[in-house]
Amino acid sequence: MKRLLFAILFVLAAASAHAADAGKLKSGVFDPPRMAPDFTLRGSDGRELKLSGHRGKLVVLEFGYTSCPDVCPVSLALLAEARRQLGALAPQVQVIYVTVDPERDTAPHMRAYLSAFDPSFIGATGTPEQLARVRKDYGITATRKMVEGSKTEYSVAHSSYLYFIDRKGYLRALMPYGRTAADVAHDAALLLKN
Repeated sequence: MKRLLFAILFVLAAASAHAADAGKLKSGVFDPPRMAPDFTLRGSDGRELKLSGHRGKLVVLEFGYTSCPDVCPVSLALLAEARRQLGALAPQVQVIYVTVDPERDTAPHMRAYLSAFDPSFIGATGTPEQLARVRKDYGITATRKMVEGSKTEYSVAHSSYLYFIDRKGYLRALMPYGRTAADVAHDAALLLKN
């Protein structure tokens, strides 16, 4: 009888610990949450894109560029997979991809590039000055590096984070590059519930 009672208590304790862990974000959190810096840029659909215009949805904000050879396409594929994992919740999540390379990332080019990952993704571009302000507001660094042996080809080294902005426009979480689609889906689902 004591063994059965012990086994039941052990299972309840393990279930409680699992439930508590399931209720925690896998990202770093903004504590307390603060209002996400608003911005207005040119959307990949050719229209004005205002971050605050997406209130009511969970926004996952990422910075990158379409000519990125490695990190950016991996991250975008991961975000597309996370949206698939969210199932019925996916329409409540908006991915916004802000370019760090406005010279090459025109609105039409971004639309074509992002639609290959997920047609719901929205790109954001603007003048170098506009984009520098947005990067500063979000603590993103971007450094242009010339490709060795070329006078025209370059790459852009940049910070790679996912910012989770809740339905009311508050920064809630920050996830570094390298996490799984399941981690992104977990945090998105949790933030949509709260």
